[in-house]
Amino acid sequence: MLPTSVLRVRMSALDAHYGGNLVDGARLLALFGDVATELLIRLDGDEGLFASYDSVEFLAPVFAGDYIEATGRVVKIGRTSRRMEFEARKVIAARPELGESAADALDPAVLVCRASGTCVTPKSKKRK
Repeated sequence: MLPTSVLRVRMSALDAHYGGNLVDGARLLALFGDVATELLIRLDGDEGLFASYDSVEFLAPVFAGDYIEATGRVVKIGRTSRRMEFEARKVIAARPELGESAADALDPAVLVCRASGTCVTPKSKKRK
């Protein structure tokens, strides 16, 4: 069975890059990078390298105070390459219009970003 990974993170005011506390999409890609690193460690015993994204879709806004669940899975294994697919979902939404600490758990979660890409673990670095 190919490995999967899940990471849940609260977006902070430091993640907000635009007016209205909007979080930069690059922050979601950084989460995918962390998920990819875990997948490579589980699969190869090494952090490997992220070679490229071939698809990135930003589907809904993310704001400071939102909780994001980033998931990833290995879908194809080559000699040194590992093809991966990622999704980020908003599982809790900040509700500053209701109060400075108000938030709602979302059911269902909102898909905010989807991506796919390729990572590489150099043959000399593989331990598994």
